[in-house]
Amino acid sequence: MIIGVGIDVVDVERFRATVQRTPRLVEKLFAPQERDMPVESLAARFAAKEAIAKALGSPGGMAWHDAVIPRTPGSRPVVETTGTVAAVAAEQGVRVFHVSLSHDGPIATAMVVAEA
Repeated sequence: MIIGVGIDVVDVERFRATVQRTPRLVEKLFAPQERDMPVESLAARFAAKEAIAKALGSPGGMAWHDAVIPRTPGSRPVVETTGTVAAVAAEQGVRVFHVSLSHDGPIATAMVVAEA
């Protein structure tokens, strides 16, 4: 059963300018295993984190680091949740998140389906 669906789009150049202006933002938004990725990949992962929140109904109080989309070469992206995001997902009966990431030219996008 589908619990929720979320989608988000990020302007890559705007995202790049923001993290260049405020470098500590990368530490705030991303777990250590995500931080060394190219800016396009970070923008897509930021979109995924926003899409996860939307799929869960945008509850407040979730921590950015509690949803991680690690790079897994040769495999589709997966969502790893801990802490606040895992708690909200469990409360809603979400057992798995399906995620699709894309970045092409100036746009990064992500779609998430939360499934029971």
